[in-house]
Amino acid sequence: MIGVIKFGFKFIIGCVGYGNGFELNSSFNPIIMQVKSHKYEQLKLKDDYEGKVEATFISADANTGNRPSIMYVHGFIDYFFHPHLSDFFTSNGYDFYALELRKYGHSILPHQHKNYCKSMDEYFEELDLSILKISESNSKPLILLGHSTGGLLTSLYLNKGQHKDQVAGLILNSPFLEMNIPSFSRVILKPLTGLLGNIFTYGKVDGALTPVYPSSVHKDFEGEWDFDLNLKPIEGFPVYFKWSRAIMDAQDELKSNSNIKQPVLLMHSSDSYLPKKHEDRVFKADIVLNVAHMKTIGPTIGANVTLVEVEHGMHDLFLSPKPVRNYALNEMLSWLNTTILN
Repeated sequence: MIGVIKFGFKFIIGCVGYGNGFELNSSFNPIIMQVKSHKYEQLKLKDDYEGKVEATFISADANTGNRPSIMYVHGFIDYFFHPHLSDFFTSNGYDFYALELRKYGHSILPHQHKNYCKSMDEYFEELDLSILKISESNSKPLILLGHSTGGLLTSLYLNKGQHKDQVAGLILNSPFLEMNIPSFSRVILKPLTGLLGNIFTYGKVDGALTPVYPSSVHKDFEGEWDFDLNLKPIEGFPVYFKWSRAIMDAQDELKSNSNIKQPVLLMHSSDSYLPKKHEDRVFKADIVLNVAHMKTIGPTIGANVTLVEVEHGMHDLFLSPKPVRNYALNEMLSWLNTTILN
């Protein structure tokens, strides 16, 4: 999840900052905003280039262990704060799980650079462990649900992940299949981020993301949702060169060589644009990514891809105004029941 037009031009004109990025302060307490009626389990992962690594595996208390399962994977500068999504699934015959990736949400450790990675493949370890945890206790179909960057990651995983064959289907909620910048800017941006990332391991852009989107969803600003501003701040986290290159590498890999075998549902808004300020249209469009990219690239990632346009949907379709999100939820349920269960 990222509005990157400003980001792209900052790279190109050189208005960048270098350093270690935002650090956790001593008052940081990710436990305070856990979603009620869910269990949180820390997955111990192999140490990486920053040291100790964890991911967070979340399961709904309403799970029965003998129903089809959904596992949600969040986007960039994001984490799981969607109890209404969990309730929807568990009330309609599905168990629900969520995975908070390393260096995101409740998985952030004090020594880490938030949301940082050098390759999207780094996240395969926690996806492997989570898929095994679910499949070892439940023989029913497992469906992955990826939002934005989580949609890019889960699409990549279903091409080459170790346990991809244990997944029955994929739901994409506004997936991050392309940078939302002009094509000529991307041509410059990819090698530039590679070069700068090799010179400055934690080189970054501060303030690259517009605060309009997060403030349009948080209840203390313009929205209706509550989330921990330590984990998903309005001003965002730094955007690292290494992360940016990893994203573009993954996108290019999907565009050139994607062959997802499972059925895919790709849901997107009917409109997208990049706002400069809050206005009514912000609540009726994807103001982070370009839906044209989803409609063009989406059908090429697998042999059985269904596209659903959600009129007036926001970037996270399930955080849209109630009539819109209800439509998206019901379309998703219909697809699950007819395509996966049948």
